[in-house]
Amino acid sequence: MTVSRDDLFPDARNPQGTFVINERCVLRAQDGHCVLLVSGIILAQYEATDRMAEAHAMVSLVEQGWADQIEVARAFNCAARTVRRHQRRFEESGLAGLGQGRGYPRGRARLAKPRRQLVQRLKGKGYGQREIARRIGVSENAVRKLLRRLGWKGASPAQTELPLCAEGSAHPKLSGSALAALASPSLSPAQSAHPKVSAFCSTSTERSLTSQDTDPTDRRADRLLARLGLLQDAPPLFGSATAIPRAGVLLALPVLVASGLFDCAQKIYGQLGPAFYGLRTSLLTLLLMALWRIKRPEGLKEYSPQDLGRVLGLDRAPEVKTLRRKLARLAATGRAAQFGQALAQ
Repeated sequence: MTVSRDDLFPDARNPQGTFVINERCVLRAQDGHCVLLVSGIILAQYEATDRMAEAHAMVSLVEQGWADQIEVARAFNCAARTVRRHQRRFEESGLAGLGQGRGYPRGRARLAKPRRQLVQRLKGKGYGQREIARRIGVSENAVRKLLRRLGWKGASPAQTELPLCAEGSAHPKLSGSALAALASPSLSPAQSAHPKVSAFCSTSTERSLTSQDTDPTDRRADRLLARLGLLQDAPPLFGSATAIPRAGVLLALPVLVASGLFDCAQKIYGQLGPAFYGLRTSLLTLLLMALWRIKRPEGLKEYSPQDLGRVLGLDRAPEVKTLRRKLARLAATGRAAQFGQALAQ
């Protein structure tokens, strides 16, 4: 005699919206309402959107011994930790405690005041976020969020000037090509430069324009000058920052300046007219794109304009259409062969 493995009672199914908690408890949901039955007797009845009543039903099942935490969590589609949280809140504050929103209560500090003060003291002594997290036993991300909520702003690191040659010293925020500018007879010792402006944009007195801005991330003054026709090219402006993506290409700047590329470009093409992204900035962007392995201007869309701009010494890198427009203007002059010959010489 063979026994069929098919379902012997194919039509015996629980009605839709019925969840069996255990052999005594059943939860039924229909038309936006829920009914909790224990041995056929209604224990709770509430609307499906009433979270407080739902939490009270879960607590009642566990507290009265009708079901355990795991069974209740499975029926109400939540974690057992959620059921325990509801029990704790009901013990502390009653039904009002069950009416709290989901997640951690807003406005309540996750760390006690003494621990917050400890984090501030350690940060004030110069400890990194990873070391602070290790000392107090939390994650690094938690320390970062806590410092952000406390409004912590680290002081700018003090940088001393290092003498690079016998005649003078270079500002720590200037690029390495400032040596050539110091040795050039066209600049007099009495001339002063902006402390954050890179020196490779001022190899002659005609291009010694300094930035009118003081914040490297906000270049509205220079953009206004360019719109008024008073600026041929925005001078680079750098600030103190850490972990800048793709900033290693700045090591190639002294070589690019020493090659005479920018001088040749200015002699042959002159200027692109009043613009924030002038001839030097456009050429520098193309050269750095080659070092970044970006083959076409459209590839700039895959990177953050702000991050690329900080490497260029600007608030943001030029857009694709802007760079395309500059290339078209250079190509219209028909001096590409002359430019290549000048570079070769």
